Amino acid sequence: MMSPHVILRVVAKVLIPMIIVYGFYVHFHGEYSPGGGFQAGVVLASAIILYALIFGLDAARKVFPPSWARVGMALGGFIYASVGFASLIMGGQFLEYTVFHPDISHGTGQHIGIIAVEIGVLTTVTCVMIAIFYAFAGRTPEISDEDW
Repeated sequence: MMSPHVILRVVAKVLIPMIIVYGFYVHFHGEYSPGGGFQAGVVLASAIILYALIFGLDAARKVFPPSWARVGMALGGFIYASVGFASLIMGGQFLEYTVFHPDISHGTGQHIGIIAVEIGVLTTVTCVMIAIFYAFAGRTPEISDEDW
């Protein structure tokens, strides 16, 4: 007898890698088109959430443990703040990206700073969304299904 969820599982195994690739596309093309760290973080988190919905919460927690989410939330904020403090140390203002590469004509410093900040935002948003999902999905219902 075939499992009733086999089609969902096969489709999810095909879609999840595509969702992850699309999330990184949104991230790395965010300065040229709509997107960036926040949007990409939500897209990447949706891949883990889809995995949890199809394969179960316990399986998702094995793939992306809650401890990774806690560390990622802090790490993303640390990366963001580090870029700001690095620009202060280099003689600029907080999050002034031009100090990373003073040749303004090429804008290399801007790109370095923006990508670094967006990586921090991506990390934080992805991990916060996953942590919120784990918190809501893992709670026990107050009323049983029979009492409705």
